Amino acid sequence: MAIDQSFVGRTYPPSRPYEVGREKIREFAQAIGDTNPACTDVEAAAALGHPDVVAPPTFVFALSFEEASRVVQDPQLGLDYSRVVHRDQKFSYTRPVRAGDVLSVTSTIESVKSLAGNEMVAVRGEVEDGTGKHVVTVHTTLVARALEEE
Repeated sequence: MAIDQSFVGRTYPPSRPYEVGREKIREFAQAIGDTNPACTDVEAAAALGHPDVVAPPTFVFALSFEEASRVVQDPQLGLDYSRVVHRDQKFSYTRPVRAGDVLSVTSTIESVKSLAGNEMVAVRGEVEDGTGKHVVTVHTTLVARALEEE
């Protein structure tokens, strides 16, 4: 079943605030093998002009993906979330994410389309800090795979 094109442009309410912790950044950097000292050492980050450790660029994935998932699970959208896979992710930063940031995401459906029975949904997440200033825009593309015929 094709998704209604009227959902393109729909914006969802901002996510609950997420406080970025220093240890979360350190753990994430270690988990992905990022050896940049600014991700783990406050002094190294300060030497680069940051008030605290900085997150690797993909750190906001978890926050933005959770919000994109909330969008595609909207029952009015009608997408079968049990068949959804992650297709693509892009980040466009105004500034790095830093420990102590309080971030929220406002998600908007940018496009929906059908291709070979698959439903694709592109979601733009605008991530702002606690003062309302832009930090990063996250573009996520999710695909609901077509049902296999038996």
